[in-house]
Amino acid sequence: MAETCTRKLIVEVCNAKNLMPKDGQGTASAFATVDFDGQRRRTKTKFRDLNPEWDEKLEFLVHDTESMATEILEISLYNDKRTGKRSTFLGKVKIAGSAFVKSGGETLVYYPLEKRSVFSQIKGELGLKAYYIDEDPPAPPAEQKPEAKAPETEENKPAQEAKPEEEKKEEEKKKEEPKTESNKEVKKEEEKPSPPPPQEENPKKAEEAAPPVKVENPPLADSEKKPSKEEKEKAEIVKRSEVTINDIELRSLASDRSRSAYDLVDRMPFLYVRVVKAKAAKNESKSPVYAKLVIGTHSIKTKSQSDKDWDKVFAFDKEGLNSTSLEVSVWTEEKKENEEAAQECSLGTVSFDLQEVPKRVPPDSPLAPQWYTLESESSAGNEVMLAVWIGTQADEAFQEAWQSDSGGLLPETRAKVYLSPKLWYLRLTVIQTQDLHLGSGSEAKVRNPELYVKAQLGAQLFKTGRTSLGSASSSSANPTWNEDLVFVAAEPFEPFLTVTVEDVTSGQSVGHAKIHVASMERRTDERTEIKSRWFNLVGGETKPYTGRIHVRVCLEGGYHVLDEAAHVTSDVRAAAKQLAKAPIGLLEVGIRGATDLLPVKTMDGTRGTTDAYVVAKYGPKWVRTRTILDRFNPRWNEQYTWDVYDPCTVLTIGVFDNGRYKRDEAAGKQDKDVRVGKIRIRLSTLDTNRVYLNQYALTVLLPSGAKKMGEIEIAVRFSCSSWLSLIQAYTSPMLPRMHYVKPLGPTQQDILRHTAMRLVTTRLTRSEPPMGQEVVQFMLDTDTHMWSMRRSKANWFRVVGCLTCVATLARWIEGIRTWVHPPTTVLMHVLLVAIVLCPHLVLPTIFMYAFLILAFRFRYRQKVVLNMDSRLSYVDMVGPDELDEEFDGFPTTRSHDVVRIRYDRLRALGGRAQTLLGDFAAHGERVEALWNWRDPRATGIFVVFCLVASLVFYVVPFKVFALGSGLYYLRHPRFRDDMPSVPISFFRRLPSFADQIL
Repeated sequence: MAETCTRKLIVEVCNAKNLMPKDGQGTASAFATVDFDGQRRRTKTKFRDLNPEWDEKLEFLVHDTESMATEILEISLYNDKRTGKRSTFLGKVKIAGSAFVKSGGETLVYYPLEKRSVFSQIKGELGLKAYYIDEDPPAPPAEQKPEAKAPETEENKPAQEAKPEEEKKEEEKKKEEPKTESNKEVKKEEEKPSPPPPQEENPKKAEEAAPPVKVENPPLADSEKKPSKEEKEKAEIVKRSEVTINDIELRSLASDRSRSAYDLVDRMPFLYVRVVKAKAAKNESKSPVYAKLVIGTHSIKTKSQSDKDWDKVFAFDKEGLNSTSLEVSVWTEEKKENEEAAQECSLGTVSFDLQEVPKRVPPDSPLAPQWYTLESESSAGNEVMLAVWIGTQADEAFQEAWQSDSGGLLPETRAKVYLSPKLWYLRLTVIQTQDLHLGSGSEAKVRNPELYVKAQLGAQLFKTGRTSLGSASSSSANPTWNEDLVFVAAEPFEPFLTVTVEDVTSGQSVGHAKIHVASMERRTDERTEIKSRWFNLVGGETKPYTGRIHVRVCLEGGYHVLDEAAHVTSDVRAAAKQLAKAPIGLLEVGIRGATDLLPVKTMDGTRGTTDAYVVAKYGPKWVRTRTILDRFNPRWNEQYTWDVYDPCTVLTIGVFDNGRYKRDEAAGKQDKDVRVGKIRIRLSTLDTNRVYLNQYALTVLLPSGAKKMGEIEIAVRFSCSSWLSLIQAYTSPMLPRMHYVKPLGPTQQDILRHTAMRLVTTRLTRSEPPMGQEVVQFMLDTDTHMWSMRRSKANWFRVVGCLTCVATLARWIEGIRTWVHPPTTVLMHVLLVAIVLCPHLVLPTIFMYAFLILAFRFRYRQKVVLNMDSRLSYVDMVGPDELDEEFDGFPTTRSHDVVRIRYDRLRALGGRAQTLLGDFAAHGERVEALWNWRDPRATGIFVVFCLVASLVFYVVPFKVFALGSGLYYLRHPRFRDDMPSVPISFFRRLPSFADQIL
């Protein structure tokens, strides 16, 4: 791509806010220096301004587009003293190349200024826009340009039409290229006849030195000159570069360990047969020919083709083979004139002993196919080209091959990777309307109009409140709302957002306006001011103008759109690419197999069977393994990887029975996939760079009760390259900044989350092959907000389990008071005396005891990854009536009377109380997890804190600590931050048992 286009990086240095005064007079004269890829640019100096505004565009040439993602853009601010001394440092900002966006998608982002050293006094923010532009390469000279059109049309076309465009290109080139003298020299060299290799030795220098030259009246011989081979290859590269995905959007394949290593799964031997084509001795007949492969009871044939090669690969599971020989035969279909049915005639057979088949393991090169003579009594001299080898599932031919264990080439049984659509919040602020035409004058005087605004994006519909007008005929009667309506928009966006003004009194629409979604302004934080706009309202064909509406609309890129339950979220990144951070680790999951699966359906009405496959979700990436047909102990042995951006996230893995690959011909519909079970793994409970290989029970909740469907074997490894980034993640807020600065209400957040779930479900069901709606809903837990007596009991007993610690402490104190254990009581007397005599040692002693207890309990920490707990989920002691209530839809379908309305209302309120009860239990479980080493890194941080706090309190008097804590708690709002504090962020990241509830 570097040879086909020129890329420029544009950096707009907009403004800075709240800079540190460094000139000794309470101000600063700031200027910025920008460094990128060995190039430096400088802005102008803004004198005596702590909030300077530059609004300057700085251009940088990208030398290598493929490595741009690894480059670092560094912007430094300095105070210009103009006294000959060295300028004072005001702060710096570093931006990774992976955060650059293409021109048109840039937004203003405020970056906090970083310190150069620990002792630097820096504050403030810098507003920047960073984007790149791909410029087309210069056109080749006319004598070398291939003519695709007819010669006569080119000769008759005047050359003056393209002259202005060429002059513009020449003027742009002259700004950066050498002067005309060097251009003339290069032009003379191009005109000299020289062999092709010297011309291609250094094409970049020739392009940089000479502007594009176009001959106005080329000779006929030049116009008819055929393009060379190198020019054709260049043209093909240019065409391919226009449609390929940007390199910045993709990670390097060298870092994807799943491409080269299958170290978490077992190697499965497969017999590969690649059948390319056949050659008959007699070429007179052009009858269709097909190849047939037979291994014991396994038999498969290719398509019948007469003039095309087969070039098909067949992969046979070696464990399922019941023979030691392979027979490949070629057949022809000959149809005679008097007979309607075609007769099959064998051209010959070739046999292979499977014990002598060569083995191939990547990264070996593919095995070259060879010609084999077909043995036949009737006809001789026939040959077939094929290759036979034994490989594993890591072979590059495995994904596109016909697979014996997954039903061949069925699309519904193949392994696929799905991506959730990128979601944005769309905020529409309805301000007011003007010049509304509310019908005729007599109607407007009689009635008192009541208006509201309705906005629709796809299937989403939201309304504002109602506004009454005292006098509709008055010219100053402009209805005002100032209300925000928030939608969920998925890329690619819906074409238009429709805004309609409706009259409640008449029940008719006053007018509507359509806003193009793709052209809406995007912002990343609340400091970017969105400009309001006026849109004309259209009433219909007879009413082209019925007023106008004043709105403010934008796409919010500073939020993370939640599309799954909050306690099992797997991604917390903001929607805007400018706010993207580098990954802190790599998650590798090996889906090995399952054992003792129960039959889910019947085959031919005689025996039970299970066609199992696995779906794993983490972040926007969904993976689906191939379907192993008719096996109760399937072995997939597939390995996948994900980038990890936050350690306090959850991996969800579900097992399903495939019912979609069989279509009911009579009804014309596909059966739904049946859920077999689901497990969740929280990454924060995993040790880094350690492989966890465990078997997890698969339990599914049915209307008849909980049922164990089998076990699944999973291998997990969480790799981390930087411990500093991992520890820093525990001190940062869980969600992006906009969730705390401009939070959404709980009710609004629930509505938007379920809207996002529906959008993700709709998009994935439209993939090919589609992922079933029941699969997506089961993985996303779309029904967790609904009332369930079983879940409420489970959350209640979770609260009781947390309160048992308090009861245990009370019983221990009572035992000390009653001298149940005399040595302990004596020690408590000594401790009481020490506290009275040395009160300043109370806090150091408490923290030292906490440090010693946690260090002692480290050896007893849990080393097995937890799974769904049926006892904790309270599925063993639930009645059939409660299960029937849980599986009932909303609204209920059991009866049609007044009780139904009251019951549904109770269930809606009970769902909120159930969620609140679960959140309260989660707080207690987080405290318990901190002491039980469930998250080893979090507990390790707390252990170090206890040790440091113990040493600090030995030195700092308690009075000083109490005074400092009180002053800090009562500090002025100017010294407060909008973001959550470090202890709160740390506590919210601790694991709970919420992700183990079925």
